[in-house]
Amino acid sequence: MSEMQLTKTRLIEGVWEGVLQTNRPGRYQPKIEVTHLEKQVPGHSLQAVGEAGEFVVKVPVPVELLSDGVQTFLIRDTDSGDVLSSFAILAGEALADDIRAEVQLLREELDMLKRAFRRHCLETL
Repeated sequence: MSEMQLTKTRLIEGVWEGVLQTNRPGRYQPKIEVTHLEKQVPGHSLQAVGEAGEFVVKVPVPVELLSDGVQTFLIRDTDSGDVLSSFAILAGEALADDIRAEVQLLREELDMLKRAFRRHCLETL
């Protein structure tokens, strides 16, 4: 288990932000890496704030990595290899099709439940 915990705070203007807390003693400077499809994503920053062992993590999302579908980014502790957090960005036509399919399935399930409930009401009278 990692001695660090990364908590997302927000995604704003194309930059994912979070707070990294570590319980390692002294002036430990953590090392993280960000990957997308197992390739390094450059440009992230790690800045110490307030309390000892607390850091602000900023990960700018490169425009060239955005495309239709789901793009998943992993943030790892470089030393241990543990995944500290991840985030996904969904975009494009592929997403619209997925949502329409899910809504259609929900409608069909609701219709099935309504029929079963009506049948149950008729049988219990």
